[in-house]
Amino acid sequence: MLGTFQSSHLRIDVAASADQLRDYLTQPAQLRRWLWPLQLQTRGDRLQVGETFTSEFLWLKLEHRVELLTAERLVLVLRQAIEGWQEWSWGDGWVQSCIEGVTPLPLELGQTFLLWRLKSVLGKEAAS
Repeated sequence: MLGTFQSSHLRIDVAASADQLRDYLTQPAQLRRWLWPLQLQTRGDRLQVGETFTSEFLWLKLEHRVELLTAERLVLVLRQAIEGWQEWSWGDGWVQSCIEGVTPLPLELGQTFLLWRLKSVLGKEAAS
């Protein structure tokens, strides 16, 4: 894999309960709402341990394998565009994402953008 090892850990406050965050991070229909511009390819209505799914953006393809899934934590093993892992943790009013891997892509920039998108979508839902 070409690229450099990178690590990014971000935590933000959000207008959402732990249950809402779990749904937005584990239900493909909800993931698609905030993961734009990534195109998510998965089956089922909720992620399951051992499941593999892909996300694509332009020519980049990222494979995700669900390693761990609990009421407040999700761990994904990443392959292809990023060789590494990502962990999501959440609770009432906050979400945290930790990602590490080898990639030529700017991990922290991508992670910041996706967390901003999640916060934006949840904020619009809370306002309505």
